[in-house]
Amino acid sequence: MRIAVNTRFLLHNRLEGIGTFTHEVLRHMVLAHPEHQFIFLFDRPWHPSFIYAPNVEPIQVFPPARHPLLYLVWFEGRLPQVLRRCGADLFFSPDGYLSLRARLPQVPVFHDLAFEHYPGDVGWASARHYRNFFPRYAARAAQLLTVSEFSKKDIMERYRLPYHKITVVHNAANERYKPLDETGIAEVRRIWSQGQPYYLYVGALHHRKNIVRLLQAYHAYYRQMTNEGHHTAYKLLIVGRMAWGTAQMKATYSAPGFPSHMVQFTGRLANLDLARVMASAYFHINVSYLEGFGIPVLESLKCGVPAIVAGGSALHEVGGNAALVVDPFSVDHIANALVRTTTIPQIRAKLQAECEGTSQQFGWGLTAGRTWQALMDVAAQHGIIE
Repeated sequence: MRIAVNTRFLLHNRLEGIGTFTHEVLRHMVLAHPEHQFIFLFDRPWHPSFIYAPNVEPIQVFPPARHPLLYLVWFEGRLPQVLRRCGADLFFSPDGYLSLRARLPQVPVFHDLAFEHYPGDVGWASARHYRNFFPRYAARAAQLLTVSEFSKKDIMERYRLPYHKITVVHNAANERYKPLDETGIAEVRRIWSQGQPYYLYVGALHHRKNIVRLLQAYHAYYRQMTNEGHHTAYKLLIVGRMAWGTAQMKATYSAPGFPSHMVQFTGRLANLDLARVMASAYFHINVSYLEGFGIPVLESLKCGVPAIVAGGSALHEVGGNAALVVDPFSVDHIANALVRTTTIPQIRAKLQAECEGTSQQFGWGLTAGRTWQALMDVAAQHGIIE
């Protein structure tokens, strides 16, 4: 069987949520199934590290597609031609986009529907494109995959799909994420936080990630800890690239009285550095007001680091009993969680004891296996395989 795959998000040294899912799932599937041919469709020159085995055939499809007009050119203009020319039997799209003009069975992964709930966060042109095309992709899909029960329920209700058409495959965390010993933690903290414990956020920085309220909550936390004088405030590390809609975040950080000396923006970190920084955190914190999964939360649990997470989406589902849940729209609620976890160490100890058991419920091998089974079911239903 020849399986064509949308690999636009395989970007060397720039893997984020969807890119990480694409990389890990494809790596496992390609190596596990050498009897099948995988056609990777890139929209720019590919890096050789993503050609996992001889059964991968890379193709660059022009033009680079990172704008709604170019999405149309790529998916509705160029892609049907390429799929016919390369003799693909099935099209798998880890970032959710399909080609409405292509005639082969197609399987997308919808990670979340944030653009439906918060269209202002992605810009009017992108929001209009997503809200126009993704319902049509959902109807066109032979089977639709997603990464959490939260997202499955949301997709079912929003697009009125039957339960059996959506398969939950989950996300996972790389094996590099594991606990560090006390000596390693002390060394990492010496480099990144002047030897102090720190709260850690990891992810791209844009409006939906709720960084403004996180900073406001940290300011309130710092004031309370300083005024009460009974405990030293811990630092806050924010790891990730500046994406879009960050003007208010920068204004909050630069406002008079904000304890900017206690907050450090590191930018994107190399994989091994990130794993060590993750394992040395006091708590991971993610108060994004909508997530389809939240891979960094799981990565922190793999490191034995508990989490503070926003309620209302999949973050609580991932964090399970190893996470403290807060209201992402309440600065006071987030600040109170910071104060409590700093001043009552028993909270951290209780949550940390749940990290290993919670994190073991997820694995890239499991995710790849569920994804592969869904693809095989589609292939069988369409007579591609017996």
